[in-house]
Amino acid sequence: MEVNQDIVNNKIIQAKAGSQSAYNYLLNTHWNMVYRFQLDRTKDEFKAEEITIQTFAKAFNQLESFDNAYKFSTWLITISKNLHIDLLRKESSRQRHFSKDEKMNKVVDDNPTAEDALITEQSLSELKGHIKKLKPHYQEMINLRYFQEMSYKEMAQTLNEPMSNVKVKLLRARRLLSDLIEKEQ
Repeated sequence: MEVNQDIVNNKIIQAKAGSQSAYNYLLNTHWNMVYRFQLDRTKDEFKAEEITIQTFAKAFNQLESFDNAYKFSTWLITISKNLHIDLLRKESSRQRHFSKDEKMNKVVDDNPTAEDALITEQSLSELKGHIKKLKPHYQEMINLRYFQEMSYKEMAQTLNEPMSNVKVKLLRARRLLSDLIEKEQ
């Protein structure tokens, strides 16, 4: 489905002015394209969803820098591609390193040390504190997605809402949570 670029550019202007319905339009209109792009690349539904969410979050945060001389969809795909490359780099840097001289692979101990466990526990406690500052429906979105690890479909069924609403609310919840964390640093 080809999207009218004039309508998209108009919605971008509205979104820059703070219109939530314009953000919703941009998300709903381009979600499937970005998600399919990532699904083709990752072959993993969860990773594709996560990268797609990150793509829209980054795009909406940097909307002021968008140049309407280009297609919005191309800009989104570029952001998405770069996020995927970043993810691949992080994953490859975490891979186990093997000595050239050894014939057998060494198994790297990935178990957290006592210090790591304490830091993780403190970080989780701080994160939960930030989440509690959100409005209850945003708390619920974060809880369902990240603590109960529900898919968008499961969340939509649980909340009895359309999936597009769930996606937008989760995006908004993540953005508000990010803003809270940045304010307190």
